[in-house]
Amino acid sequence: MKSPDIIEITRKVVEVFEELKIAYHIGGSLASSAFGIPRATLDVDLVAEITPEHATVISQLLMEEFYVDPDVILEAIEGQSSFNIIHLDTMFKVDIFIPKNRPFDRQAFSRRVQKLFSEDSTQTLLFATPEDIILHKLEWYETGGKISDRQWNDIIGVLRVQGKQLDFSYLKKWAEELGVSSLLKKAIEEAETL
Repeated sequence: MKSPDIIEITRKVVEVFEELKIAYHIGGSLASSAFGIPRATLDVDLVAEITPEHATVISQLLMEEFYVDPDVILEAIEGQSSFNIIHLDTMFKVDIFIPKNRPFDRQAFSRRVQKLFSEDSTQTLLFATPEDIILHKLEWYETGGKISDRQWNDIIGVLRVQGKQLDFSYLKKWAEELGVSSLLKKAIEEAETL
């Protein structure tokens, strides 16, 4: 089995989304690596506004290189949850999240930013903003029982690297709404003392 070229695998999925005019952004550890401290990742997280009409077409366009199940896509759309597709040569997983219909998720999706995929790439892709990466990861850290060192280190990494460029009033407003204010405060304090 080949080792995965994460950039190439992500690009193939994103090209299908762009061809079908599906709005998307990259989140998760790939996004926190782009805006914070890079680390190895076991999968790629994409948020995409996929509709039921897209399910079969996505499957057809990706099936040569990926395992994709259109029924699972439809279930994820209906439940506003996620599904994954698997790159067959490497077994690398791409997790695709259907945006939730919460005010925060709508706001975060509308704020996506274009960024070079990597320093040695000329391709720009759409990423969640650093603030929204922090907020999503704080929420995941909270719901995961506050035990994931990876999530916490990703949060600290983005806070440290982005520093004063971050919109702290936006962060504090949404942290309050999401019930993660105390975690945000703790993360900011920890990032400043490192």
